[in-house]
Amino acid sequence: MKVTIIAEAGVNHNGSMKLAKQLIEIAADSGADYVKFQTFKAENLATKTAKKATYQKNLTDSTESQFEMLKKLELTYDQHKELIDWCTKLDISFLSTAFDIESADLLRDLGIQLFKIPSGEITNLPYLRHIGSLGHPVILSTGMSTISEINAAIDVLNQSGLDRKKITVLHCNTQYPTPFEDANINAMLTIRDESKVKIGYSDHTTGIEAPIAAVALGAKIIEKHFTLSRDLEGPDHQASLEPYELKQMIGCIRNI
Repeated sequence: MKVTIIAEAGVNHNGSMKLAKQLIEIAADSGADYVKFQTFKAENLATKTAKKATYQKNLTDSTESQFEMLKKLELTYDQHKELIDWCTKLDISFLSTAFDIESADLLRDLGIQLFKIPSGEITNLPYLRHIGSLGHPVILSTGMSTISEINAAIDVLNQSGLDRKKITVLHCNTQYPTPFEDANINAMLTIRDESKVKIGYSDHTTGIEAPIAAVALGAKIIEKHFTLSRDLEGPDHQASLEPYELKQMIGCIRNI
């Protein structure tokens, strides 16, 4: 079975539709199956006084709050629609991570039929119940979580009406960037054996070796951040691949 590759644009568009479309073009040219963005309302994610993570302070304006940074990176309904149309034109599938129930409904209304749950929401019970009730296939990231939390999330999705066969769980290390010695790809196999689900890997290392190794170990889905340039200002650019690296990674995965 062909490995599904998600090119994670995330918030690397920096609030610019021109840059967002460039990222879609790069993902399509690289041979990725999906290009993925992030859908959220800043009001639902952070208080007005929430501070940034240390790595975010180092890579963005250190004087602004977490809320102010997130607000600049929001995408509206119409912007989503414009990006979906651009993906259709370039023959690549659009995907986005919904960070709250309101955002999940926005994606549903746009016709999205695959839902990505981010690591930070793996213990968000109302959110999980809502996503499960939609009945669409789910990709679940697991950064910062324990096996018991992963299994609990799977059970909630299942009890909310989602067939277990529709769930793929991604091993993930929530450090941007992740040192190679902390990637611990074998954890992906532990998840497979303990949770009895399809597995994949969401990678935050700076290179392309870890996701290629994950594919050799049996990953069905690979998710990897990419950017136009690591020199751009923004929270995730430095943990992202540049265009030639994304293309190289995908070529290697297809060979494997």
